[in-house]
Amino acid sequence: MQSTLKSRLIAATLMLGLGCPLAALSAPGIVYDIGGKFDKSYNEAAWRGMSKWKQETGASFLEFEISSETQREQSMRRMAEHGTSPIIAVGFAQAAALQKVAADFPKLQFTLIDSIVNLPNVESVVFKEHEGTFLVGMLAALASKTGKVGFIGGMDTPLIRKFQCGYAQGAKHANASSQVVANMIGDTAAAWKNPALGGELAKSQFSRSVDVVFAAAGASGFGVYQAAKDEGKLAVGVDSNQDHLQPGTMLTSMVKRVDLAVYQSLKAWHPGVTTLGLKEGGVDYTLDDDNARLITADMKKRVDLAKAEIVAGKIAVVDYTATDSCKF
Repeated sequence: MQSTLKSRLIAATLMLGLGCPLAALSAPGIVYDIGGKFDKSYNEAAWRGMSKWKQETGASFLEFEISSETQREQSMRRMAEHGTSPIIAVGFAQAAALQKVAADFPKLQFTLIDSIVNLPNVESVVFKEHEGTFLVGMLAALASKTGKVGFIGGMDTPLIRKFQCGYAQGAKHANASSQVVANMIGDTAAAWKNPALGGELAKSQFSRSVDVVFAAAGASGFGVYQAAKDEGKLAVGVDSNQDHLQPGTMLTSMVKRVDLAVYQSLKAWHPGVTTLGLKEGGVDYTLDDDNARLITADMKKRVDLAKAEIVAGKIAVVDYTATDSCKF
C-alpha cells in the first residue's frame, strides 16, 4: 500500500509539472476527501482555490485523491515526510488523521477544512453554513406552492444537521406556516455517493406534496436534482454553484466558499480557527443566468434584506452544532 501510494504521489507530482523528486518538495499539498476532485461540489471547490493560487503565483502544488478512509493519514504522512507545507486536508472526516500527522511534524503547516484541531501548527477553517442555508430556505419557501419544502442530507452528522437547521429557520422566516420534510441518506461515508437513494428519497418527498428540495448530500445530490427535473419540481444545490446541472429546475445553490478558504490559507496561513460566514463572503446563495427566471425581484429583495440583517446582527440564526437541537 505504501509503495502504491508513493507511486501515485510521484505521478501526481510529475503531472503537475514540478519536475523534481519528492524529497525536494517545498510546495503545498492538498488531500481531497472521498468523492473525487471533480465532484462538482465540495472537493472541486477546494481544487478551484488551489488552482487560483497556482495561476496567480505560477507555483505548483501536490494533490491526492483518496479512494479509501485509510489513505487519509497515509497520504498526509507521505507528503509531510517530504516537506510539503502547508498540507490542506479537505473535510471534517480528515480531522483524526491530520491530528496525528500534524503532531508528528510540528515544523510543518497544516490546514483543516470543516473541523478543528487544536495544535500550534494547524489552521482550522470552519463555516457558518447555517447562515447560507437560511437564505436558500427562504427562497425555497417563497418558491413553494404547497407550503412544504424538503431537505435531504448525506451522512447524518452534526454538520449536516447544521445545514438542515439553518434551512428550516429560513423557510419559517419567509413563511411561518412552512413545513420542512427531512431525510438523511445514511450514517457512513457511503451516504455521499448514492445518487440512486437520493433520487428515491426525493420522489418520496414529492409524493408528500414537497415541491422544493435542498440536497446537502455530496454526489448523492445528483439523484435528487434529476428526480426534481423528472417530476417538474425544484431543487437547491450545495457547496459549489450547481445551478447549471439541471437548468430550469435548480432554484439556487447554497455556495460554501471552500475555494476561498483554501486560497486564503495558501496566501496567508496562520494557526488557530478561521470562521467564514456571510459577513466574510464564506457562504451565500446563487443567482445567475441558469436560475434568474425562478427568482422574482420580490424574492431577491426579501432574501437580500435578510442577508443584510444577519450580517448586521439583527437576525441571529441558530447554529445546531452550538445547541445540539433545532426546534424549527
